[in-house]
Amino acid sequence: MKKTLSVVVSCYNEELALNQFYEETSRILNKLDWDYELIFVNDGSQDSTMEVLTRLSQADPKVKVISFSRNFGHEAAMIAGLDYSKGDGIVCMDADLQHPPEYLPEIVKKFTEGFDVINMVRTKNESAGWFKNFASSAFYHLINVLSDVKFEPNASDFFAISKKAGKVLKDHYREKVRFLRGYVQNIGFRRTTIEYEARVRVAGESKYSIKKLIAFSLNTIMCFSNLPLKLGIYAGCGAGILGLVMMIYTIWSWARVGTPNGYATTIVLICFMFAVLFLIVGIIGNYIAILFAELKDRPIYIVGETKNVDDHE
Repeated sequence: MKKTLSVVVSCYNEELALNQFYEETSRILNKLDWDYELIFVNDGSQDSTMEVLTRLSQADPKVKVISFSRNFGHEAAMIAGLDYSKGDGIVCMDADLQHPPEYLPEIVKKFTEGFDVINMVRTKNESAGWFKNFASSAFYHLINVLSDVKFEPNASDFFAISKKAGKVLKDHYREKVRFLRGYVQNIGFRRTTIEYEARVRVAGESKYSIKKLIAFSLNTIMCFSNLPLKLGIYAGCGAGILGLVMMIYTIWSWARVGTPNGYATTIVLICFMFAVLFLIVGIIGNYIAILFAELKDRPIYIVGETKNVDDHE
């Protein structure tokens, strides 16, 4: 029997890109030795994405559609696609064609060579602009410094995993605040990388604003590192040393001038210490918020309707 490749596609307001994505991707998939299924996850789109997906699923039984009851986010959409996938190999990619489908044959080749995790490493993304490219590089450098897990620089949400690796993610990585591409690099197994250049987005615009990227980066750091929690210890040591220096300076100033001075210095130090204190309190609050989200144990996503999908446990 032929092996099956599951291609998971996250969609949010992608009505203008879906037809071109389907045509290009299905043409490439039909040339493979593997059978395939195209799993589109509609992440609460507000345009005509669901109507386009419905037409595609009616015309092609290999197109499966999972539609959320509302927008749950890109990570939740990929998790849902993994949950519903039946293939021997699973590929996650976006619908805007920035993740080139022409790399699918190479991914299948890596699967046949025995690899369980295939990281797609982006070498160029001109459409993102210099700031996002710089921020992405800085983020991976920072997370590799803070975390015990070493991440592949510029790894993207375009990745592939075997059925065995996918089962690990389905069963054991169910955090409410998550970094899926980080989990993919954290689960072990035999892995490799494929480099690619991101294509120009065929339609629409990036769904990640600067604000969302910052929040996502902070949550990722806190999911993979407890070093920020130790800032209180380092700040306390630093404050103790600074206080000792100020005490020596005050005694020296009193001995030299006769009266202690340095009102402005004292105010600056107080402001600085309160800033450090509130920063640490904020970090602790963020960790507590993550714990609170886990304790509430609300579903990662809620499915509103499906197309061409068998019963799912």
